[in-house]
Amino acid sequence: MGREQKVVIITGASQGIGAGLVKAYRDRDYRVVANSRTIKPSLDPDVLAVAGDIAQPDTVQRVIEAALERFGRVDSLINNAGIFVAKPFTDYDEADYADVLGTNLAGFFDIAQRAITVMAKERSGHVVDITASLVDQPMSARPAALAALSKGGLNAVTRSLAIEYASRGIRVNAVAPGVIRTPLHAPYTHEALAKMNPLGRLGEVDDIADAVLYLESASFVTGVVLPVDGGRSVGI
Repeated sequence: MGREQKVVIITGASQGIGAGLVKAYRDRDYRVVANSRTIKPSLDPDVLAVAGDIAQPDTVQRVIEAALERFGRVDSLINNAGIFVAKPFTDYDEADYADVLGTNLAGFFDIAQRAITVMAKERSGHVVDITASLVDQPMSARPAALAALSKGGLNAVTRSLAIEYASRGIRVNAVAPGVIRTPLHAPYTHEALAKMNPLGRLGEVDDIADAVLYLESASFVTGVVLPVDGGRSVGI
């Protein structure tokens, strides 16, 4: 297909949820610009891999420029890149703070700002932020204040941007995963983690991809933070 084929940028795209999102969007016949620090070139001519740290402004610039040069447009942005460091609040150091907020917030800010600038010219676009259900349901057994600080900020800015850009045809939503079966969680922890969810199982990457694709097609939905957490955000 030609330039009329839609284009999505996906950050944190080399494994786990990000890799699942690349596949899901390709199955929808989107062209994909996939970014992560370690991503490898793709054999699929409609997947453009751009390696680099999304916390660095030069990486963000390369991602946007590559999307426009190769595919000529940006229709959707999935802010999936994130760092999760779980430890007691007083054990965090300056490096933890810089790493987590650099990726989770500064990386989001730079690429969302540039992508929305492109979308606003066309008066059409969609942004999905991947946040975390622990923002609303913190766990005393697994403290993660920096995740709450950064992902909670994404929840708030999702709603703010949804209102700011609604009149310009741009929707902004978020998906807040619970515990998902990804390389982040060692296999020996899966059984215990599954018991923490009312549905009694871990989430799968496809559960998150399905939620993102629902929001992609839900043209009358904006400003939503959609929990995909096996019911844990409701209670346990």
